[in-house]
Amino acid sequence: MICGNFYDQRRNSLHRLLFSLLMGLLLMACGGGSDRSQATSGNSVNTAGVDTGAGTGNAEIKVLMIGNSHTLFNNVSARLEAIMRVAHPGKTISVVAAPASLFLDEHSKYEPTLALLNNQKWNAVILQAQKYSSSGVNSYSIAEAITLVGLARKSNALPVLFPEWPRRGIAETDRIFAQHVKIAEQAPACIAPIGQAWDLALQDRPDLSLYADDGNHSAPAGAQLTAFVLYATLSGKLPSSLPDIAPSDISPQVQHQLRLVADNAVKVLSPYKYCPQDKPLL
Repeated sequence: MICGNFYDQRRNSLHRLLFSLLMGLLLMACGGGSDRSQATSGNSVNTAGVDTGAGTGNAEIKVLMIGNSHTLFNNVSARLEAIMRVAHPGKTISVVAAPASLFLDEHSKYEPTLALLNNQKWNAVILQAQKYSSSGVNSYSIAEAITLVGLARKSNALPVLFPEWPRRGIAETDRIFAQHVKIAEQAPACIAPIGQAWDLALQDRPDLSLYADDGNHSAPAGAQLTAFVLYATLSGKLPSSLPDIAPSDISPQVQHQLRLVADNAVKVLSPYKYCPQDKPLL
């Protein structure tokens, strides 16, 4: 259940203001940030309310999300947990975000992340924050992501890659997705078609507010769409079968539209294309 501070709109407004100021400082420090990897670096962006692993207890389904501000902003992990609980009320479910906003190469060397990954039993590990070149000029290592996929496999967890959505007005979904295909070709992992879902949503409903003001991170509706695609990836089920989630900061009408978009995305591009031997969790 998503509740409390997460849906306190005044607190969310303050987070967005602080986040915008932080992003501006980061961009200045990076000389404008020609690559998205530069523009999204940071270590504690909008983490209020994020579960860092304490109290996961003996949940039947435990999912770990490792990433940066694209996971933490608007709390994708809490949204995913709420969806999974509504869909499977008879199960105890915990979705946990690793306690840092880092890229995967940094997470692969960050002791708190490694301790969280290695010292608990997880049913799935979702990996977001692979560096890629927004200009198409630079290249970034995928070795660290491959290592994290291997650690997930070692603990019998389902590894899921989380390619980020494109920045507003920039056609980069294919480039981002291709970087994750390279990882999965060397270390089999499911790939959630998140960027494709955003493209479909904006093609069919350009009035949907998926982006935060910076045109890079998610608004609540964008985070919810992302969570629906991740649910479809983990469960093998279509989000259209889900009821509305209440209380919510997204209207039932918009939730319905987002569920249908997520349906279409996973129908067009199966998350299991690059992990054909794996089975859904739920």
